Amino acid sequence: MVNKALLIGRLGKDPEVRYTPEGLMVTNFNMATDEQWKDKNGEKVQKTEWHRIVTFGKLAEICGNYLVKGKLIFIEGRIQTRSWEDKDGIKRFTTEIVASNMQMLDSKGQSRADGASTETPSGSADPSSDDVPF
Repeated sequence: MVNKALLIGRLGKDPEVRYTPEGLMVTNFNMATDEQWKDKNGEKVQKTEWHRIVTFGKLAEICGNYLVKGKLIFIEGRIQTRSWEDKDGIKRFTTEIVASNMQMLDSKGQSRADGASTETPSGSADPSSDDVPF
């Protein structure tokens, strides 16, 4: 059986960095992918899909240091769904991509370390951000 996800998209916001109780670094971030087509009237239609990405260890360190909102990246990983009970006892679910590989596709020199900002026009809304990186 195969569980593999390959995505190319842009970050919706800077990665959130945290650590497990054992001290393992973890980053979480959302990335947007989009597709475009023409409808039956010949008008351009764009659909944006948002993906939750999680990275661990050395890959999390790289993502935490170099990824910023709007950056174009390639992610390879597996799809994982997990559940938990919230503070009100309601069962919640989330589906995310656990990344095993990440490649930055933007030009070199754009990183959090050098303070580069990415300005992009606004598009459809990210559930966790006011701007869309497209």
